[in-house]
Amino acid sequence: AWSIERPPGDTAGCTFCHTSSEERCSTCHQRHQFNPVVARKSEQCKACHWGKDHRDWEAYDISIHGVVYQTNKWDPTQFDMTKKLSDADYVGPTCQYCHLRGGHHNVQRLSTVYTSMGMSNADRGAPLWKEKRDTWVSVCDDCHSPRFARENLQAMDEACKDAGLKYTETFKVAENLQLDGMGEPMPKDLHPDWAGEHVWSLKIGAYHDGPGYGGAQGQSGEFRMSNCSDIERICFESVGYWMTYIFKGMAHGSWNDATYCDGSFGMDRWLVKAKVASEQARRFTALEKKAGINWVPSEFWRKGDWLNELSGAKIVKEFPGKTIFDLCPEPGWLDT
Repeated sequence: AWSIERPPGDTAGCTFCHTSSEERCSTCHQRHQFNPVVARKSEQCKACHWGKDHRDWEAYDISIHGVVYQTNKWDPTQFDMTKKLSDADYVGPTCQYCHLRGGHHNVQRLSTVYTSMGMSNADRGAPLWKEKRDTWVSVCDDCHSPRFARENLQAMDEACKDAGLKYTETFKVAENLQLDGMGEPMPKDLHPDWAGEHVWSLKIGAYHDGPGYGGAQGQSGEFRMSNCSDIERICFESVGYWMTYIFKGMAHGSWNDATYCDGSFGMDRWLVKAKVASEQARRFTALEKKAGINWVPSEFWRKGDWLNELSGAKIVKEFPGKTIFDLCPEPGWLDT
């Protein structure tokens, strides 16, 4: 909801993919060319699985596996797409070979400790994940040794762990600014979020609650991409984009992508940006206090550029004192 709560034109890219695609064969098999041969090619996944917040295609395409595929895919002796996946003997893996192994259609079955595209500080080596990790290794050892597969899985773990430390520190910088009353703007000054609440928006990593974050005890804000302060947007991009680059890059063997571009180096830069924004806010606050300036946020924050017609404003206007959670209280409604 934090992403889709925008005008329809902004979210065309979201809705074209996220409309029950898992329930329609034609998403992958193409309505006008319903052919398994087409559905077995890596490019078929590219229509949806690319971009900053789900960087699958790019991670695969510039990995050694992707290079093998791109340079050999026209040769049927190397990639015979007429064979069923259960009989595939490609010279290198496609997206489908690994994620739909043997023709199984449950893609997440062969994803390892997915946890929101890698954007969480899960202990990926915990016993909880053993079965998924063993399954992941069993795919790699079609071509590699199990030791090689586990070493690469451990390398991904370490990269994700480092990224998690950076994102935790980035969020802590913003959190301390908020608790010290220097967040610009404050929750009370913001246009309501999609739920009709005026609560601090940085939710991922910790369910911030209590008056220090603008809400009541147990009340948690929604992650925002828009109508939020610059430092909150920096935090969003750090975990929503750059941490995803790292996870996807390491998972697909695109180590360069996980490091350079906007991978770990990008997270370094965004951590510095958050610290600079925090220091600047603290200096401004000290100067304003010394000069006797009482800063009042502009009216922009209460309206945003195009937010008044969205659900948050509608709830506040038509159901004063209510949130979407009061209006749709049935158990499990958010899941459906």
